[in-house]
Amino acid sequence: MSKPVIGIVGAGLGGLVLARILQQHGVPSTVYELDASAQSRGQGGVLDIHVESGQFALREAGLYDQFRELTHPQGESTRVLDKTGTVYIDDSGESGRPEIDRTDLRNLFIDSLDEGRIAWGRKLVGARPIGAGRHELSFADGSTTEVDLLVGADGTWSKVRPLLSAALPGYCGISYIELNLTDADERHRALVGPGLMFALSDNKGLLAHGGHHVHVGASLRVPEEWIADSGVDWSDAPAAREALLKEFADWSTELTDLIRDSDDRIIARQIRALPIGHSWARIPGVTLVGDAAHVMPPYAGEGANLAMQDAAELALAIVEHGDDLETALARYEAAMFPRAAAAAEASAQGLDTCFADDSPRALVEFFSEMP
Repeated sequence: MSKPVIGIVGAGLGGLVLARILQQHGVPSTVYELDASAQSRGQGGVLDIHVESGQFALREAGLYDQFRELTHPQGESTRVLDKTGTVYIDDSGESGRPEIDRTDLRNLFIDSLDEGRIAWGRKLVGARPIGAGRHELSFADGSTTEVDLLVGADGTWSKVRPLLSAALPGYCGISYIELNLTDADERHRALVGPGLMFALSDNKGLLAHGGHHVHVGASLRVPEEWIADSGVDWSDAPAAREALLKEFADWSTELTDLIRDSDDRIIARQIRALPIGHSWARIPGVTLVGDAAHVMPPYAGEGANLAMQDAAELALAIVEHGDDLETALARYEAAMFPRAAAAAEASAQGLDTCFADDSPRALVEFFSEMP
């Protein structure tokens, strides 16, 4: 019997991990990605990779050793400050969760795939069932293709999700402005440290990852319309910096210099999440991984790790069950749903821990109670 035609929508970490592990086991698949190339868009900041999820996926993909070569020295350190710059936690110990630039990790997987496994410049505009568990995919360039298994790895606003669920990601109460200091000087690196810095007060935060390149999320608990109604053109870097400095006017100059000295590429974003416990009834020939299945706030560090674990466990289920795709999908989803629900609950709690009137009190207590 011929092998099933597997189509994966999205060349984020989930889609790439799935394609890589299937390739390791001789199972063909194609990743359809809307970007024209791997360099088309920035991929965000730094990820801490968890043993039971992200590192598990890397080992199954045969890329763990290469991953370790790309991780940041002392990247597991954590600093917690308030708006005055007072330091409450300064932990340089190892957590077992090494940190890596998201771009480096993504490129590691891209480079590991055989030529042709990724179809670049293929933006999915629709998918429809055509019987016997098969689906037809339609792309913005007018082309179509048919697959035996469709996997949505296409993120928060997944075009595949509507085949399974009517759920939409809701606003979580936090908006943030993404900043970068590409060539951070020594004072910025000393402030942030080599790992993760939480500067929190008054339902606001400057959350940063350190190193030579410093990534900052200037975050605020504000209404959903705040970005749109602010009157600020957030793509205008001087205007964006001016607006942020007003929001953080009573913060220490040392901290607000992270805003003043940021690069001109500034992006306004919102934190959104699917309902905790999001799931769906089994529908033949289609499933979701990563944010397409369970996008959640980033305040427990679970999103990328869960996407990688989802992809690894789905790949292994497909390999184990061969041509019986429905058994593979049922097995994968039965384990994924409760795992994602627990992570989503922890992520929601993490949001409330970080953003409160008396922050960073709760976060300091959390880290102080850790073994």
